[in-house]
Amino acid sequence: MSGLVNVLVIGAVIAVVVFRQCSARQITDDRRWWVLPGILLVLSLREPGLLDPRHAALSTAVLGAELVVGLVTGAGWAWTTRLWREADGSLWSKGTKATVFVWTGGLALRAALYGAAALMGIHQGTAALLAALAVMLAARGGALMWRAGQMRPAHGISTHGISTHGESAYGGSGHGESAYGGSGHGESAYGGSGARAMSRPAWKDRV
Repeated sequence: MSGLVNVLVIGAVIAVVVFRQCSARQITDDRRWWVLPGILLVLSLREPGLLDPRHAALSTAVLGAELVVGLVTGAGWAWTTRLWREADGSLWSKGTKATVFVWTGGLALRAALYGAAALMGIHQGTAALLAALAVMLAARGGALMWRAGQMRPAHGISTHGISTHGESAYGGSGHGESAYGGSGHGESAYGGSGARAMSRPAWKDRV
């Protein structure tokens, strides 16, 4: 894959990530969050310039540091993302100001490592950037899905609009009250008491 194609792929991935970061998105039970990081990792491994053969040890150390930065940035991204549940029980996420700081810090560290590698004469291609981006997205996706799994639906909320505390969807209490507001403690659906609900003929027969 040519360097231009690599640049286009990286730019497209970053654009998608930034768009998703700035907008609220619903979190579903999607097990394919690792597909994009996996594709990026495969692309990076297929590139010949992942390590500089002239400085094998130093380039390996720089690449390891870049992967660590990507891992920390991805985890920080996930932990600073706001998670909340809507009234229907759906789970949503959105980046916060702290997420912007995490992104900025990660980019600054990445730039510092690139500059240090250039000063040491280490050649770095787009393969290292693809690998670091893959690790960052994988760390973010895994940590975010773990956080989502820890957020169980709030007690008493049903996705069908009926509370598990016994209240109906129309506000009536489940402690014996009917859908029309009448109490179930001996009262009929129209407000009549169950103790007086006996019909007149039955009352005469009893007398």
